[in-house]
Amino acid sequence: MTADDSFGRLDDDDYPAYTMGRAAEMLGTTQGFLRAIGEARLITPLRWTGGHRRYSRYQLRIAARARELVDQGTPIDAACRIVILEDQLEEAKPINAEHHRTTQP
Repeated sequence: MTADDSFGRLDDDDYPAYTMGRAAEMLGTTQGFLRAIGEARLITPLRWTGGHRRYSRYQLRIAARARELVDQGTPIDAACRIVILEDQLEEAKPINAEHHRTTQP
């Protein structure tokens, strides 16, 4: 890998750049919270050498949304399900719009 390749990953939302400790610090939460949403299968961190978890910016945004819901009193399993459904809805919107565009007379 060259230096240019490494710098290119700085803009990659899916690159697992953050350790569990750093991710928890950035989110203002605990490592236990990150483990819990992993166990609930909201996010699956990449396992680095030695089994250490690494998180991407995309995963941190999802975790932040789950934390927001939990902070509002939503149980963690329900919060994870809500975030999954919100994500699926966002993915479906452009598909639905394209379908309507191509099927309208």
